Order: sequence, then structure tokens, then C-alpha cells
Amino acid sequence: MPRRIAFINEKGGSGKTTLVANMAAHLCMKRGRRVLGIDMDPQGHLGKSLGIDVRAQRRTSIELLVDSVLGGPTASNPNELPSIPTRIPNLDIVVSNKSLALYPAWAGGEGSEPTGRLLEALGRSRDLDRYDFVLFDAPPSFGSITLSVLRACDEVVIPVPLTYLALEGSAEMLRTVELVRTRYGNPDLRVTMVIPTFHRRTKLAAEILARLERQFPKELAQTVVGYHVKIDEAQSRGRTVFELSLIHI
Repeated sequence: MPRRIAFINEKGGSGKTTLVANMAAHLCMKRGRRVLGIDMDPQGHLGKSLGIDVRAQRRTSIELLVDSVLGGPTASNPNELPSIPTRIPNLDIVVSNKSLALYPAWAGGEGSEPTGRLLEALGRSRDLDRYDFVLFDAPPSFGSITLSVLRACDEVVIPVPLTYLALEGSAEMLRTVELVRTRYGNPDLRVTMVIPTFHRRTKLAAEILARLERQFPKELAQTVVGYHVKIDEAQSRGRTVFELSLIHI
């Protein structure tokens, strides 16, 4: 079974989508792994970061939650994931778009408990065995979709921008993980890495980094992620940073 890792921060602008896209590309291009990215953020930025026109896709992550309501392509084959290949070998993705934002309105019409449907859909799928990693891009807020992701994954990676409000959000995330472990039947769920992002050489950033080191002595990543123009250049072309050297700029 693949490792299921969710990148989550309840505060927007943490860099989680950038990390998911580039981590997936690294695992495929540099490590020879097979990866499935699942975008559970209605903004659809994961697909856009990989050069996919998410508005044109008929099959999206909403099928993992309310396929019987939509009557989508997987209605006749619930074991089939609505994934599409990317141009990166061994990297597939389930894209998202604005339709996912309507999920809370549809949730009551389904038979099973709403926040357990993603877990059930993945559990039914025979496709999942093809992958070494499943990486979830969760929405930047707490709600039924984020809870669904936490119930369906085994590990949590928290990107934390080095700002005061983001630091407070990381403490909230720990309480949320504990809630899912104890009340929603996922006792093995754990935070495996905390990644400092948007690092700048300021006194405040240094203080927040020191607090993260105390709060997450085992989980804190050894490398902090700063600002770099190559990230913006890559995203503007629908590429990852590992592909940037392969195209003419």
C-alpha cells in the first residue's frame, strides 16, 4: 500500500501546493517512484502548477465524494479513480476545480457519513496499488473536506510560513490531528514533518523558527524554504522547479 501524506495548513499562503507539486516531481524524476497527487482544494492550484487546464477536465476530485449525486463516469465503476496522467512519467493527478466547493451542500444527500467518503473511495480502488505515494493537497481552512483528507491519510506534513499567525495555526493543527486520531478512528495518524516556508533573514523569522524547533523537536525539517524567483518562473509555465532547467527561459 502507498504512503498517504497530506500537506495541510489551515492558513492560506503557506506554500503547501508548491510543496506537493515539487515533492511529487522529485519522487518521480529523481527517485523513480510512482506518485498520485490528489487535489482537494477547490482552487485547483495543484493541477495548474503542473500545467493542466483544470476547468476543462470532466473528471475531478468531487467524484471521490459525491459521485452518485453527479452521476459521473465512475458511477458504473466505483473502483476506478478519476485520475489523469501528467507529462511527468509515473506522476498521475486527480485534479480539482470550483465544483468541489459545493461539496458541503451535497454532503447530506449521500448514504454514508460525509467525512468518511474519501477514505471509502480510496479503499475500494484497485488503482491505488500502482503507487508508492499518495500526496493530498488539502484546502487552506478547516471543514468537512479537510477532515475527509485527515481520515484518509496516514501522515501529515505542515508547511509553516515564518509569521506569528501561521505559528498559532500549527498548534491548532496538532489539536485537529489528535481529534481525528481519537474520535474518527485513525489512531495511526501522525505529523511526520513541519516545513518552515517563506524564510527571510529577519529577527521575527528567527524567533519563530526557534519556537518551531522547541515545539517540533523531531518533526522540524532540517532545511527551511525561502523565497526564490525560480519557483515563480516554474509556476508561470506550469512546471516544477525540477523541470525548469529542461526548458528554455
